[in-house]
Amino acid sequence: MTLNRIAVDLSNELQALRFGPPVAQVYNPLEYAAEPHRQYVLRFGKRPKETVLVGMNPGPWGMAQTGIPFGEISAVRDWMEIKAPVGQPRQLHPRRPVLGFDCTRREVSGQRLWGWARKNFVTAELFFRRFFVANYCPLMFMGDSGANLTPDKLKTAEARQLFAACDHALRRTITYLKPAHVVGIGQFAAQRARIALEGLPPKIGGITHPSPANPKANRGWESLATLELAALGIRLEPV
Repeated sequence: MTLNRIAVDLSNELQALRFGPPVAQVYNPLEYAAEPHRQYVLRFGKRPKETVLVGMNPGPWGMAQTGIPFGEISAVRDWMEIKAPVGQPRQLHPRRPVLGFDCTRREVSGQRLWGWARKNFVTAELFFRRFFVANYCPLMFMGDSGANLTPDKLKTAEARQLFAACDHALRRTITYLKPAHVVGIGQFAAQRARIALEGLPPKIGGITHPSPANPKANRGWESLATLELAALGIRLEPV
């Protein structure tokens, strides 16, 4: 078992799912951005890890473009030194183009997360020696207008099927990486991690999501995240 195998299995399982209103369109970056994601997990997914950070699902200008969680373009291309061809979703929403590494929009959440990692660890190699970042759900959901819909907005029956597949994939990921800590980025991810990983050894906690839609994150997210991790017993000094 490898992280890439887990991703491929999850992507294949999710192909069979169908979503009704308010979902108008669904992107699966594990399909059309499979190559940069493969490079990410092969290069940085070596085990064991001390801490796995778990996000919710792709943003339109991050993982939806690069296939990498919180995958803001410059962080992936310049800091992680990953760049690979990106294809197109099966159906493209006119207001949510996929331009891959040619995208000029910037995902604030990704800028904050990877900026914090770079500030504290300098190099991607040092950060990923101890940490790994995964997303609980690899699908991006959009309404008719192209507005982002988070997984908690899905109909109950649809969410049940989706969460069952994502729970299983997260358990496989954590079993593979063997971290001491699993930290959900935001309340949703922390809640799903507690459910999915029940009975497994890692300590599970949560930190504030870096989204600009979260007022708390706009008052110095980097410092806040560092304090919240310290409260969970996770220090940031490289070892």
